[in-house]
Amino acid sequence: MKNRLTRINPFLVVLTAVIVLTSYSVNGQDAISTSDEIAYSRDTYTYKIVDNHEIRADVYRHPGEEILPAIIWIHGGALIFGTRNWLPSEQLEAYIRAGFAVVSIDYRLAPETKLAAIIEDVKDAYAWLCAKGPELFKIDPDRIAVVGHSAGGYLTLMAGFSLKPRPDALVSFYGYGDLTGPWYSQPDSFYNQSPAVSKDQAYLAVGDSVISSTPTQFSTQGRIKFYLYCRQHGLWPSEVSGHDPESERKWYSEYEPLRNVTPSYPPTILLHGEKDNDVPFEQSVLMAEELRRHGVYYEFITNPDWGHGFDGAGMEDPTVQEAFGRVLTFLQRHVKQ
Repeated sequence: MKNRLTRINPFLVVLTAVIVLTSYSVNGQDAISTSDEIAYSRDTYTYKIVDNHEIRADVYRHPGEEILPAIIWIHGGALIFGTRNWLPSEQLEAYIRAGFAVVSIDYRLAPETKLAAIIEDVKDAYAWLCAKGPELFKIDPDRIAVVGHSAGGYLTLMAGFSLKPRPDALVSFYGYGDLTGPWYSQPDSFYNQSPAVSKDQAYLAVGDSVISSTPTQFSTQGRIKFYLYCRQHGLWPSEVSGHDPESERKWYSEYEPLRNVTPSYPPTILLHGEKDNDVPFEQSVLMAEELRRHGVYYEFITNPDWGHGFDGAGMEDPTVQEAFGRVLTFLQRHVKQ
């Protein structure tokens, strides 16, 4: 039965992962007391304005004036859909208990905004955090990690060479470092098991103006159809970047973490399941090999039974709990010193 569902419902696989993320994400309150054990606040800031569109970040921290290290948290969604509100509450609370402030950012989404500008948003969010964070919410700009999931994991790996100064540590949940390989630039066999999405259907969710969030399941679902169209036809790189991955491969060189690892790349922890049908497990294998080859400290957490978005199972899953414990230990070691 499991194989049958996987064969005919790739769309439902992605949509279910989104629903799980939404159910675990933080609600819209500004002052939150999550349990008897921990309390924290949330403040929302606009870190950038483009064409009168405000791009926002939520800052979470425990009460007080203590100067804290910070985590920039970057949501997934293929750079096409998603929202800063997808930050799972269990993970947020764990970061706060470990002594971090957490800054969850939105960024402009494709295809209305192309890849180069999306990377600029991440750079601008980081610059804003370093410049304004100490005054606005008491963070230490010299102690910053970047954490991201899926496409957010890709942006996290981009942060390792594109941000200046470089972050202290990176955490990539099922991310990727290669944009031009066959997995993204050719029709995908998994997604082609789902009913074909036409170009007209796909573009129903695409507009002419800037967007930086899909805050509802309804708005997300239409964008997922656009993503499916891209994967079914091998069009994701060209639709997201505006450049052809075959004839303009050189253009991609500065947007592929796999090709930009150097010995000065930050310490990195990679988490990826071997049953990932969306981002191939090989993507993290290749990234780990590049980190090893350049002498960069890294850890690689894998599990033969994890699929894409495995951490959506929550801390009740002992494998998720153990993996997240290793993430916290890694962050304590490389950021909090």
